[in-house]
Amino acid sequence: MSTNRRKFLGAIGATSLVGSIATQQANAQSQPIATTLSNSERELAGKVAIVTGARANLGRGFAEALAKHGADIVVHYHRESTRDQAEETASLVEAQGARAALVQGDLGQVETVMRTFDTAIENFGRLDILVNNAGAIVKKPMAEVTDEELDRMININTKGTFLCMREAARRISDNGRIINIGTSLLAGMAPNYSAYAGTKSTMEEVTRMGARELGERGITVNTISPGPVDTPFFHSQETPETTRFASNLAVAGRLGKISDIVPLVEFLALPSSQWITGQTIWINGGYLTR
Repeated sequence: MSTNRRKFLGAIGATSLVGSIATQQANAQSQPIATTLSNSERELAGKVAIVTGARANLGRGFAEALAKHGADIVVHYHRESTRDQAEETASLVEAQGARAALVQGDLGQVETVMRTFDTAIENFGRLDILVNNAGAIVKKPMAEVTDEELDRMININTKGTFLCMREAARRISDNGRIINIGTSLLAGMAPNYSAYAGTKSTMEEVTRMGARELGERGITVNTISPGPVDTPFFHSQETPETTRFASNLAVAGRLGKISDIVPLVEFLALPSSQWITGQTIWINGGYLTR
């Protein structure tokens, strides 16, 4: 193991803050998406996407980008208290010339998952793309993780992801796309992330098996695994010192931006990505590799 990696593992274990996507700051950072494309460039026109955890941050960026390409968007958000942020995401979708519908609830509950997919069918008549973005995080030593915290991680990171993929397998159109949002922590041995990385790790296996099961229908299933991204979700877990250290591990010496991650989701949603399936794709500026 290199000196840099030893330093990295020590540095990222220096804090034990707790946070989740559902409780991020309302003023989530988001880089603007490019202006609406011409009709001939809107390759997803007539398609419908569900983006979970889309009220802000990466989820908002994904929703807006897919709308730019012509897709109508189901904007899922977790808590009713953040509805105003989800409505802002919907407005950004509509500004791209697409339609938006909102759905709220805990994706660890079958009823919420069913209602999310029902919303796509009832409002737009079909489903073509699922972006499994919703998640939660706790950062603390394994010995200090409470039963409640572990249940929360499993509920959304493991169960919620599987339930959404299961329902997509039942309802998504042929030649559809399932895009799961993982974490680059799966490429390293990071203390204090056992509950988060552990409950996210199942995503890789379900992605591979799902790609095999659904491939005959032309459906692709992939996981993208971002590194640290400059959003309130990341900063809620870190100190200024660990933030600087993580930034310096990337080749460019900075945190990722939402605009760095969005293009990969755009590409995987397009018809031209058909030959990519069953993959975990690391997108982190060289932060960690495997």
